[in-house]
Amino acid sequence: MTEETLGGTGEKSVQPDPATPVTGVEVIHAALKTMPLSPGVYRMLGAKGEVLYVGKARALKKRVTSYTHVSRLPERLRRMVSETASMEIVTTHTEAEALLLEANYIKRMKPRFNILLRDDKSYPWLMLSEQHPFPQLAKHRGKMEKGASYWGPFASAWAVNQTITILQRVFRLRTCADSVFSSRTRPCLLFQIKRCCAPCVDRISEEDYARLVKEAKEFLSGEDNALKARFAQEMEEAAATLDYEKAAVLRDRIRALASMQDSSVINPSSIRDGDVIAVWQQAGQACIQVFFIRGGRNNGNRSFFPVHTKDESEGDILAAFLAQFYDDKPPPALLLVNRDVPEAALLAEALSIRRGHKVEILRPQRGERRDVVEHAETNARDALERKLAESAGQAKLLEGVARVFGLDAPPQRIETYDNSHIMGTSPYGVMIVGGPEGFDRRSYRKYAIKGPITPGDDFAMMREVLERRFGRALKEAAEEGVARSADWPDVLLIDGGAGQFSAVREVLDSLGVQDVKLVAIAKGPDRDAGREWFHTGDAPPFQLEPRDPVLYYLQRLRDEAHRFAITTHRAGRSKKLVKSELDEISGVGPARKRALLNHFGSARGVSQAGLAELEAAPGINRETARTIYGHFHPDWAPS
Repeated sequence: MTEETLGGTGEKSVQPDPATPVTGVEVIHAALKTMPLSPGVYRMLGAKGEVLYVGKARALKKRVTSYTHVSRLPERLRRMVSETASMEIVTTHTEAEALLLEANYIKRMKPRFNILLRDDKSYPWLMLSEQHPFPQLAKHRGKMEKGASYWGPFASAWAVNQTITILQRVFRLRTCADSVFSSRTRPCLLFQIKRCCAPCVDRISEEDYARLVKEAKEFLSGEDNALKARFAQEMEEAAATLDYEKAAVLRDRIRALASMQDSSVINPSSIRDGDVIAVWQQAGQACIQVFFIRGGRNNGNRSFFPVHTKDESEGDILAAFLAQFYDDKPPPALLLVNRDVPEAALLAEALSIRRGHKVEILRPQRGERRDVVEHAETNARDALERKLAESAGQAKLLEGVARVFGLDAPPQRIETYDNSHIMGTSPYGVMIVGGPEGFDRRSYRKYAIKGPITPGDDFAMMREVLERRFGRALKEAAEEGVARSADWPDVLLIDGGAGQFSAVREVLDSLGVQDVKLVAIAKGPDRDAGREWFHTGDAPPFQLEPRDPVLYYLQRLRDEAHRFAITTHRAGRSKKLVKSELDEISGVGPARKRALLNHFGSARGVSQAGLAELEAAPGINRETARTIYGHFHPDWAPS
């Protein structure tokens, strides 16, 4: 065995030397000879170096020793041990640190013998900028930046947009970008419908706007009852002085706040900041439902379907979910769950480290909190039952696809391709994926066509997309020493007739791809949906019955590829349209570009600015100002 200290961290990694036996319990016995008793994380590796399993332990040697007693292990772990060819460990200072590292490794490495959380979406937050005299209210995704306050997360964009709408009605804060704000000369429509107080054209003072910002922060922090009481008092005072217009405004603000108050199950008064998490297991699958409660309000809910074996308990699934879910986001102070969580105290300690403050994990037994958890559990059960029903119907459709195209088994991965461009400009090719779980949107791919290609040459565009897609897959398979990569398709569906089929077949043959069923779907007479012709190469073109469910399914695949191609093309074209000439200036990055646009209002305003004005702009030094001025005035010679 060799032992290597990881530089500067105090952690250690242990790997077997080349003399270690190939696979199985002998590998673990060899690793135990130098295994420490300290806390840490261990990884079981397969013969090709792939990570099979990641675990944590308070005492590594004791925990790993348990894997040598194969007869006591469940079938899943027996298979894992039999495939283990080497082990790696990383020591930590505490078991809580080991749990956090384990969750990070599982999310990053996706070992197939662990419970895996599939969560590749970012969560939207509500942001209030603070570096502007009139702060902007906006939706935010991605990394949080300094100079702004954030509230969330929200379960969806819809949930955060609803909150922004309420805030606009109550507090009338601006939502426009700084560049729009600085270039306006008269109020926009939001002012007319009483959703903005128009600070851009001085319809409100900076002091009064700051008061609205303060009230909005109070509301978002859960102090809406105090706000309503204050508004009610001000409304009575306004009415007493016959200022009915002000009283009406305050009345509308009170009504908008009251619209946020629903049932206690939806907006529980006993939970200020917390997540309600419920698991439901059925037919060997599980669903976890998460409700985000912030400031006493429901920020929406989301369903998760973690990958696990059939013998996993609901408690184990819930524990693995909690550790992985909060790996890249701060947990709230309270987590309410519907099942007992193994090692709940340890998990709470680890999440407290992640948050920087105490985190509690509770399973309520009575009262409003229990009602909220039961509500989440009902949603988890309903979501799982819908998924199981959809999966059963999907399985029948895939069986029909196998029957129609003469496949030996139902396809597990169907790839559909399409292109989009306008007169050859902004060309994109796309791939969408369908399978037993429906559309697999995580596997969708976009291909910006690099060329050189004659504008409008769809055959050449498709050829480039396929060469890039299968060239990469073949390279990965060669590197892993396998015949097919993990994402190899069973069926390749393209939109077109005999000409498109022949062109794609030629590309696949040139790459040596012979084990993929190629199908071209051509529109019927007058592009009549329902009368499509199918080209497979091993039989004459044929049609399916107009009401055949398999036909509907294949149409959906084609239409989804077309939709994705159109939206991808539009997004790419929009980027080019909004690309500023400032992007071409050396030394002007995103921050300086933003500062210039905020100061001058537009790229045109920057181009028309004098040298002195550029030097006076915030964030622009003398050298950069001269570079910018010289870019727009090529004949100018600096003195």
